[in-house]
Amino acid sequence: MEKFVDIAYLIAAVSFIYGLKMLSHPKTARNGNMIASLGMLIAIVATVFLGTNLDLTMIVSAMVIGSIIGAFFAVRVEMTQMPQLVAIFNGFGGGASALVASAEFLQGADTVFAITAITLSVLIGTLTFTGSFIAFGKLQGIVTTKPVTFPGQQLLNALLAIIMFACAYMILQNSADGMILFYIILGLSALLGILLVIPIGGADMPVVISLLNSYSGIAAAMTGFVLVSTGENSAGNALIICGSLVGASGMILTQIMCKGMNRSLANVIFGAVGGDDSGSTGGEGQQLNIKSYSTEEAAMIFDAAEKIIVVPGYGLAVAQAQHAVREVAEFLEGKGKNVLYAIHPVAGRMPGHMNVLLAEANISYDQLKDLDEINPEFEDCDVALVLGANDVVNPAARTETGSPIYGMPILNVDKARTVMVNKRSMNAGFAGIQNELFGYDNTIMIFGDAKDMLTQLLSDLKEL
Repeated sequence: MEKFVDIAYLIAAVSFIYGLKMLSHPKTARNGNMIASLGMLIAIVATVFLGTNLDLTMIVSAMVIGSIIGAFFAVRVEMTQMPQLVAIFNGFGGGASALVASAEFLQGADTVFAITAITLSVLIGTLTFTGSFIAFGKLQGIVTTKPVTFPGQQLLNALLAIIMFACAYMILQNSADGMILFYIILGLSALLGILLVIPIGGADMPVVISLLNSYSGIAAAMTGFVLVSTGENSAGNALIICGSLVGASGMILTQIMCKGMNRSLANVIFGAVGGDDSGSTGGEGQQLNIKSYSTEEAAMIFDAAEKIIVVPGYGLAVAQAQHAVREVAEFLEGKGKNVLYAIHPVAGRMPGHMNVLLAEANISYDQLKDLDEINPEFEDCDVALVLGANDVVNPAARTETGSPIYGMPILNVDKARTVMVNKRSMNAGFAGIQNELFGYDNTIMIFGDAKDMLTQLLSDLKEL
């Protein structure tokens, strides 16, 4: 039986690797997700058969309940809430790893390797759990999106880490207060997770999500080492492979996101950039020359255009306007016009937010262009239609050295002949600063809900 279980774990590991490879391209991402999920199911079944003295009724009941909850949220959660859902998933993943490591400690693990692995698993898993829920709160508006900082914050974080490892060392010395020391590690880990995320501003939430995703994978890998230390080699090796893949891919994605913002990871974690986007206009308070157009006037500009680039942003997601923009694009294409979509790596509130949103509307992947590929196209673009994007099209990133987004690569929409910007209001974006693009001579504003605006624009286009 053990040989069959080992083969099952091998198949699961191959499924994880192949599924992750398929996730690297939008056309194969859905199938990759299914293959990786199947691999996880195989690993779970193998683990159940490998275990002894297991209550199968409890296990099956837990799987059924978890599947129902997962399916419910997968169907009900809107695209605008997907970042919050991912944050919660990261938290639960870290929490699960910490619970498994805690269970092994309670069963009497006492070797140096086991205690070290348990400490790391509990530390990373628990801080991922609490940090992820703080990130969820920031994204949901429950917790302020402004950076929460205080003097000596980083020193306090370092001190907490030192205390935790000191407690682990004392446990290794067979201290009579082993359980109390373990609870101290658990509590300080939870506190550290909160302290690590609260100083990070709302503008950096996409990076935080991918970083926490990496943490959850590292926690799982550490838990795998815990299982190996207790003799459960097959299950431990499978968890190490799975956790390492998640940890490495999450870290790579984090680096890609940091590159997209032209900032280091240390600057994201300690820089405290980004504020509340609910009402502040931010910026230097300069007066902008705003030109507001109706959809009828915009339709006439589109009718004369040949090349159009659509720039989706969070406002598009909020309005659930992805299908409406596809209908407008298809109508324009039917009249012989060239329509492309510009995707900034940090547009929206999570990595790949805009790609998934547009894919949901069955927009061709060939039309989705990343920042480096699309930027040269703006110079001979007739109309750049900006739908709810803000910071990723703000020219201040090139010129304002005091701006929190200075140096961040942006979409060069200002180089288009005409820039149409759709927003609900003049409120600032997640970075909390005013966008000087809105006052440019070649920029016109079309205020209102993105879906309503696009629906009316399509109607006006058909009447021309």
